[in-house]
Amino acid sequence: MSGLRIAVVPGDGIGVEVIAEAVRSLLAIQETSGKRIDLIPFDWGAERYLREGVSLPPGSLERLQSEFDAILLGAMGDPRVPDNRHAADILLGMRFGLDLYVNYRPIKLLQEDLCPLKGVTKLDFVVFRENTEGLYVMMGGHLKKGTKDEVATEIDLNTRKGVERIIRHAFAFAKDHGRTKVVMADKSNVLIHAHDLWQRVFKEVATEYPGVQASHLYVDNLTLQLVREPQQFEVIVTSNMFGDIVTDLAAGLQGGLGMAASGNIHPGKVSLFEPVHGSAPRFAGKDVANPMGAILTAALMLDHLGLPEEARRIDNAVVGALEAKETTPDIGGALGTKAVGGKIAARLRAGAS
Repeated sequence: MSGLRIAVVPGDGIGVEVIAEAVRSLLAIQETSGKRIDLIPFDWGAERYLREGVSLPPGSLERLQSEFDAILLGAMGDPRVPDNRHAADILLGMRFGLDLYVNYRPIKLLQEDLCPLKGVTKLDFVVFRENTEGLYVMMGGHLKKGTKDEVATEIDLNTRKGVERIIRHAFAFAKDHGRTKVVMADKSNVLIHAHDLWQRVFKEVATEYPGVQASHLYVDNLTLQLVREPQQFEVIVTSNMFGDIVTDLAAGLQGGLGMAASGNIHPGKVSLFEPVHGSAPRFAGKDVANPMGAILTAALMLDHLGLPEEARRIDNAVVGALEAKETTPDIGGALGTKAVGGKIAARLRAGAS
């Protein structure tokens, strides 16, 4: 194996702190597995934007596509940039520019007492969110902005290509991973044009997977069911905006955003992996942020890149830290960000995972 080349973009706020701990786990994997992992840092973020006026430098996407296997990204956002223009340029620039149409969110309960719902002892489902269309394409505008007659519009863009490829990805994942149920969530009873497309494509693709049970829920009902009986789900697929909301609710079921990993994927091409919490400026520099989501994101990245055993070792090291209460205060522990990352890296080096 020639090794992996990973572009590391720490981001802003607590992103810098938690990505540092994810890097520490990756270095521990490299030291103990013999697998080469080159981690190349990039200083894209608020500091550079404020200093140079540069968010995503020219030629960045081409370089990422030609030189790297994946991107590890920290949270973006800084109050010194009031509109967070740099964050949109960098994150959405990569998502759209690299055509990362699959947002992949695994929801797994690693320890029973992390779930706020009584009686829930096990969760293991995934959410696939369409990642390049919908309400996030920024097609819209203002008329008479700032006046009492102001009008604001936002266009929900859905294409046959975009809808079909995310739905196909969800069914293929279910088949390849022994999942027997795929639920599609929309709001076709109100969004009768855009989500009629989702309805028709979902039904068509489902016929190609007779071994997978295909069902539909309106998204408001889905949120209800996620709170009432989340164990019923295996694979969920939905649109960009709804996926954004549903996955945060689902993260709450597994212990909060500090435990949530995600991937922004284009199968067969360079993809981006990021913990899904915000930059939390008020907590930055205080050594209190939970690094487990970032570390689990690194594991997700390794699994995607063909190193499932190394990914499993990281997952197990995190579980070991949870069982030993080597955690940050948000999930009941008393350690800081660096100490938690250090405990997990030590478990990886000691082979205790």
